[in-house]
Amino acid sequence: MVQSKKQKYLFLSICLVPPIILFCIFSLYPLFSGFYYSFFDWSGASSSKTFIGIKNYIRLFEDPIIPKTIWHDYFLVVTKVIGIMILAAFFAVVLTQLKIKEAPFYRIIFFFPNIMSVVVIGVLWMFIYNPDIGIINSGLKLMGLDNLARPWLGDEKWALPSLVLPAVWAGIGLFMLMLMGGISNVSESIYEAAKIDGASEWRQFWNITVPLVWEQIKTSILYIAITTLNGSFIIVQIMTQGGPNNSTHVMGSYLYEQAFVQFNFGYGATIGVMIMILSLVTVFILQFILRREKIEY
Repeated sequence: MVQSKKQKYLFLSICLVPPIILFCIFSLYPLFSGFYYSFFDWSGASSSKTFIGIKNYIRLFEDPIIPKTIWHDYFLVVTKVIGIMILAAFFAVVLTQLKIKEAPFYRIIFFFPNIMSVVVIGVLWMFIYNPDIGIINSGLKLMGLDNLARPWLGDEKWALPSLVLPAVWAGIGLFMLMLMGGISNVSESIYEAAKIDGASEWRQFWNITVPLVWEQIKTSILYIAITTLNGSFIIVQIMTQGGPNNSTHVMGSYLYEQAFVQFNFGYGATIGVMIMILSLVTVFILQFILRREKIEY
């Protein structure tokens, strides 16, 4: 018996060693390296670096672009959460509750953007937003609304909101499937009892569906927030490069510009530390706001 337990623990230890090593190499090491480099003046391209203490952090608080990047990031977080969750919940309910025969086909259609490269999505939407041949401006002109046509990605006022649409479009499918999985596990008898009691479709959704799939909703919101704060720079780099006039710079794209364009690698690492801290704070706040008693069914 003792030998069996030892063999079990040995087997578990052997299984855990590779993922722990990979986690240390690809997560912990870059994390601590970034924090270390944030105390240096380093171009990232040479072997010489100068220790400057907290000067990069002082520069961070004095940089007028940093507050803009933080605002842009949280603007994208809020708009993506609202847009994706509303549309994902709507389509999830429609495809599960209305018993549509073509539901499997629509699942594939909605999920298709999730298997596309972010680069492909960015280039595709650049063509859509093109002021001369883009679908949006062409459609507006066709309807006689020429005054509404504009260079969407070149307009300081509309460039950042224009990034929301491709992000929402690309994210609906994944979270729709997550919600559909939760809704499919809810017993039909619960909805039938609600219908007998005279509950409307909206009341059934709000009082039955939402509470019973709250864990999926919570997970989706957290995932959208984290991936936006840490990954929105990709679509920004592809579509606007932070322009025009820094109107679309997010923390990640500004980090990229400082570290790999202007070769201020130490300052870029400092921005990375700020992203990590803000991401952790955001997760803790959302966990607190979204916590509620788990309902079993």
